[in-house]
Amino acid sequence: MKPFRIDVPQAVLDRIQAKLADSRIGYMPDDPDQWKYGMDARYLAELVDYWRTGYDWRAEEEKLNRWPQYRAEVDGVPIHFYHVRSHADRPIPILLTHGWPGSVVEFQAVMPLLAEAGFSLVVPSLPGFGWSGRPRLPIGPATIARMWRRLMVDILGYPRFFAQGGDFGSAITAQLGISHADVVAAIHLNFFMAPLPGPDADAELLDYWAAVRATMEVESGYHHEQATKPQTIGLALHDNPVGWAAWVVEKFQRWGDTGGDIESRFDKDHLITNLMSYLATDSVMSSFWIYYATAQESRENGPVTAPTALAKFPGEFYPMPSRALAERQYDLHRWTEMPSGGHFAAMEEPEAFARDLIEFFGDGQWTAS
Repeated sequence: MKPFRIDVPQAVLDRIQAKLADSRIGYMPDDPDQWKYGMDARYLAELVDYWRTGYDWRAEEEKLNRWPQYRAEVDGVPIHFYHVRSHADRPIPILLTHGWPGSVVEFQAVMPLLAEAGFSLVVPSLPGFGWSGRPRLPIGPATIARMWRRLMVDILGYPRFFAQGGDFGSAITAQLGISHADVVAAIHLNFFMAPLPGPDADAELLDYWAAVRATMEVESGYHHEQATKPQTIGLALHDNPVGWAAWVVEKFQRWGDTGGDIESRFDKDHLITNLMSYLATDSVMSSFWIYYATAQESRENGPVTAPTALAKFPGEFYPMPSRALAERQYDLHRWTEMPSGGHFAAMEEPEAFARDLIEFFGDGQWTAS
């Protein structure tokens, strides 16, 4: 395990700037509601202009370097992670796992809140994302869950830990709660599903999965491409900052609790810093590999036996099951219906997000072996 500090070479920043300066924003249908077609060209032009003339990567880099960071090789892959040690009397640390198109940038606002509450934190970049290295071949949630166990138990020396996740972080955290419940004291998810329907599925479960299919019919174009032909879209976008912004920023507008106004939840600096965590590390392509691997990987589908808390954010684009359906899949100990917030919960509602973790993980019952 070696200390690490983010320091993007100036030549990389200059190349990105040159590509932004040489970009030409395309056109859209003559319709005032351009977001319904995907990325709004007007907002993309506005964002790119700010990226070129007002955004300061070095200032954002300093913010990202506020917390201690390390790299450690786990199963042959160098893994980047924040490790914030607490001296308070909370013996079990929290592992926070991001998803796609997120990054460790998602957790910057909640980390001080959790640290102030006395928790030690481990916040890794997924393999092939950000400042972590790339696996030789695509790997999925079950493999990453095994890697996280090795990181937490074998490398960092925590015999038990808490885990939290949303998006792919949820899939990985659920795998920890299924296959590694001997070392995972409890988990918290802000993205969760009902069990898959079997031949004896009842109407409630069938209706839930019908709602999922209807949503994904509209929303899953990106998912299908990344899961089946990741290199095609990867090669198109990895050296194309404007194309990458168009591919990703539309997800923040649609999946966040934005009410149609993206900057009601995400300011331009946050959006661009998240984009830069991929561009500056050449991890756009490898971030798609997790989709391909997930479609191929054999993994356990549950139930999750680790004690579980579920936080339901109303702006989540993906249908969330009822509490009754969730109880079929998780050992549910806490259910919170949040008043606002969406898919990127830690960025959108950091105080409510952190409070839910503190109240659940702070319960003394989890400290016993």
